[in-house]
Order: sequence, then structure tokens, then C-alpha cells
Amino acid sequence: MAVKPFKLAVAGLSAVGLAALAACGQAPSENGGDDNADASFLACMVTDSGGVDDKSFNESSWAGMEAAAEENDDIKVQVKESSSETDYDPNLQATVDDGCNFVVGVGGLMTENVNTVATANPDIPFATVDGFSEVPNVYSIQFDTAQSAFLAGYVAASQTKTGKVATWGGVNIPPVTIFMDGFAEGIAKHNEDKGTNVELLGWDEAAQDGTFINTFEDAAAGKSTSDTFITQGADILFPVAGPAGIGALTAAAENDAVSAIWVDTDGFESTEYGAEIITSAEKGLATAVKDSVLAAYDAANGGDAISGAYVGTLANDGVSIAPFHDFDSAVSDETKAELDALTQQIIDGTLVVESPSSPKAQ
Repeated sequence: MAVKPFKLAVAGLSAVGLAALAACGQAPSENGGDDNADASFLACMVTDSGGVDDKSFNESSWAGMEAAAEENDDIKVQVKESSSETDYDPNLQATVDDGCNFVVGVGGLMTENVNTVATANPDIPFATVDGFSEVPNVYSIQFDTAQSAFLAGYVAASQTKTGKVATWGGVNIPPVTIFMDGFAEGIAKHNEDKGTNVELLGWDEAAQDGTFINTFEDAAAGKSTSDTFITQGADILFPVAGPAGIGALTAAAENDAVSAIWVDTDGFESTEYGAEIITSAEKGLATAVKDSVLAAYDAANGGDAISGAYVGTLANDGVSIAPFHDFDSAVSDETKAELDALTQQIIDGTLVVESPSSPKAQ
């Protein structure tokens, strides 16, 4: 069995506690620091459900907002937190009412809401994270995470001892399934190149169908789903579910033979479950959001208008896999060299990783 190199004490909230916190039904909240209080430019962010401390895309996006304010003291930032999809419209409208000069909506589920508010307010620049928009005043921030997930899938195939790994998603939407597609292709590449027969549970790439818990908040459901895959023999879990993915980490923490791979952020750094995480399929949310805020500021001060789309790739460092941290000695030098070679092949185009959910260009 795949015994972890280290087993550290787990601190913080349990999966059930996290789920209860996410589902508590509190009113949307608003946060903004006192830094740059006299700034002339107000950049605002609306989170997806899960809040700003979701250990995932909301938290990384907010870090980018704060980094922009740190770099330019004429920028002040503010965040409005959504506890459910019903908060999107009132939160976005509140940013307009507050006089925000630039608005970032986080999460592909919010893109149509951003489009509606942006269309009604054509003089205000907006951005949508993990979504594509054709509205002229909406900047699309997207990531080709099939590439980073491909590398993660190759790692999983190289590390499994049972020959079975599993993935599951929060909601069946392109920003989720693109990870699952890349993960599947990375496993298939390892099987082809190394003569292995690793089986992926939870996702059928050809059918574009798999296991989803239909929420990004319910870590208890995430744990139950992960426990089921563990009973089916999976010893590596790949949750693509924001804070609900914590359920996979708690399931792994209870089983010395099971590990996980995180998404969006470096889970070793962003969660309390680093001892369970082999690596993470990251996307550079913080940098992309920071750059968009700075570009919007420049546009407001005589520069070119912010428009079009950004797509993060391995080539522009917009996506990557995180360091192996505690698992570094468990991943062979041979596998590390193969990952370096595969990365370069994807960058130079000799290896193409594709998904029906791959980002669109504008």
C-alpha cells in the first residue's frame, strides 16, 4: 500500500465543521482593509460561494487584489462574499452602487451575472475569473488547467500502489471538468509510456461524465464520496471542488495508505492537510487578478482599456504543478525528469493536451 512519507497532526476545523460553516446561511459580507484609505481607485471583488477563506480560488483571487493595492497605494480593494449563487446579483449590483472602478467576479458560475451587470454599466470595467465573456467591458481570466492536471495525473499514475486513483467534482462545469480531463490524459500517458494499467475512477473522459456532489461547500459530502472511492481501491484522490475538496483530505488523513492531489492553489501551503498532499495542479490566480487590477488602474488614468482574455498556460507560468514537499523523496528522479520533459513538450506544442472545456480565445 502507498504509505505516506510523513504523518503530521491535523489541525483546524473538521470536514463537518467546514461544511456547517459554509452552509450557515449568513448574509453576504463585505471586507476591506484600511490600507490606502485615501486611494482614488476602488477595485472590488465578489467571491463565489465558499467565501474568501476557501483555501482555493476565492482566497487566491483576493490575494491578487491585495497584492495590487500593496504595489500601488492609489488602489484600494474591497471584497463582498457570497454564500450562495443567489448572492451574486445583489453583490455585483452593490459594487456598482459603491462606486467601484473595477469589479472582479470569481468563478465560472458567476459569468452570466457579471455579463448582465456589465452590460447595464458599460462605463465600468469588469473581469470574470474562470469564465469567458464577449461583453466588451468584461475581461476574461481563464486557465488551461488541463495542462497542469495532465502532469498531476502522470504523478498519480506513477505513485499509486493499488493501480486505482479517483477524481470527483463539485459541479459539472467547464472550470471543473477541464481538470478532470487533463488528469485522465496524464494517467493515460503514463499507462502508454510506462506499460502500466492505472484505472481512473470518477470520470469518463470520452463520455464527459463522472461523479459530482453538486456543491462547492459541502465537505461532508466530499468526504463521503472520497470514502466510497477508497473502499473501491483508490489510494490517490483528486477532488476538484473548492472547499468541499477538504472532505477528500480528511478521508486521506484517516487512512495512511491514501494520499491526495489538490487543485487551484498549493494545498500544502493553503490547507492544514499538507501531509496528505503529493502535489497540486495550480493556476496563477493571484498574479492574473493582480495584473488585471493594475491594468484597469492604468486604463482609468489614460492607458489602454482592459479588454479581451487572458489564458494561463504552462508556457506563461499561468498554470503549474506545486512542489512535492513531504513527498519529494517518494517521487523518483526518473518521474521528475519525465515530468520536466512532458512540461517542455506541452510548451513547445509537440504534446497537445486538449479538453472540450479548454479556454476560448477572444
